[in-house]
Amino acid sequence: MGGPDMAPQTPQRSDTPRQSRGAPRSPDAPGGPDMAPPTPRRSDAAILSVRELRTHFFAEDGVVKAVDGASFDVHAGRTLGIVGESGCGKSVTARSILGIVERPGRIVGGEIRLRRQGDGGGEDDLVRLDPRGPEMRRIRGGEIGLVFQEPMSSFSPVHTVGNQIVETIRLHLGLDRAAARARAIELLRMVGIPRPERRIDEYAFQLSGGLRQRAMIATALCCGPRILIADEPTTALDVTTQAQILALLRELQARERMAIVLITHNLGVVAELCDEVVVMYLGRVVERGPVDAIFHAPQHPYTRALLRSIPSVHARVRTKLPAIAGSLPHPYRRPAGCPFHPRCAEALRGTCEQHEPELQPLAADGRAVSCFLHHPVAAP
Repeated sequence: MGGPDMAPQTPQRSDTPRQSRGAPRSPDAPGGPDMAPPTPRRSDAAILSVRELRTHFFAEDGVVKAVDGASFDVHAGRTLGIVGESGCGKSVTARSILGIVERPGRIVGGEIRLRRQGDGGGEDDLVRLDPRGPEMRRIRGGEIGLVFQEPMSSFSPVHTVGNQIVETIRLHLGLDRAAARARAIELLRMVGIPRPERRIDEYAFQLSGGLRQRAMIATALCCGPRILIADEPTTALDVTTQAQILALLRELQARERMAIVLITHNLGVVAELCDEVVVMYLGRVVERGPVDAIFHAPQHPYTRALLRSIPSVHARVRTKLPAIAGSLPHPYRRPAGCPFHPRCAEALRGTCEQHEPELQPLAADGRAVSCFLHHPVAAP
């Protein structure tokens, strides 16, 4: 893939300062008025911290380093966007956080620290927990919800959608069957599924793609998680429904001060919904920072290439959309040095192909970039 997926009517970042997430929204803005959550103080501790996460797949032909040293923080009431081409490790990062990496993959290094609820609460390193143990089962779905990328393959084909939502509610909230069913119906109604009293007894294959995606979002939200990981949550939805789902996520975030980790190819959605952005390439974080800084002054060549590939209404008629040269390297033949240097027009000969850059701070506003254009080669 030469760039992010093209979404219809992708919004562009303007040159005017971004409206505060805590300020009232215009009634004409997508999502309605007063749906933006307040911005927490910078000093607020992260509720989820990922440090040097490494998830590898050990196949017969070699080792695939799907995630290779990713680090980022997730704050309450804020939205973190993770972007990059297909195959960059975004979905594997989400599965690593929840301990659902499929064999032959496993986490080989790093930390995933989840802050406990309550004042003075400690932290749990999710990497050290048994993926099948009771503590991880409590966290998975109860404190961290996941909207899967493919709802058709995520729902059981032999159980109704309602049966699966009710089971999750009863497991985490301890409600009886009648109360759990009533909550499930209300959740289906909240995400915009018509006639939820009927749809709750239907199977996933009886629903359209859009309704399946809505049902998947309802399942992820059924236990009121503190963190929602949304892996391409609007892929199967039309533009109008996509705007409704994004408005719903905004409203829920404002009400519950829920943190959202949004994994997407659509940079227009990132510009509209996210507070911070993590750009990944070949399992590594190449740039990280506030959304305004990333869109207005990207520092990594890969980030700039992604932004150039966004369709613009201001582009000249019949001009080709800029694409990133080349393609992702084969997972068994990762290039030496900087992983992006074979496709980079700004690569430094004699440096980028021999040395691996590290993610280092760039400014006081929390920006970080992994590129020799900004940081010299570390002394041996």
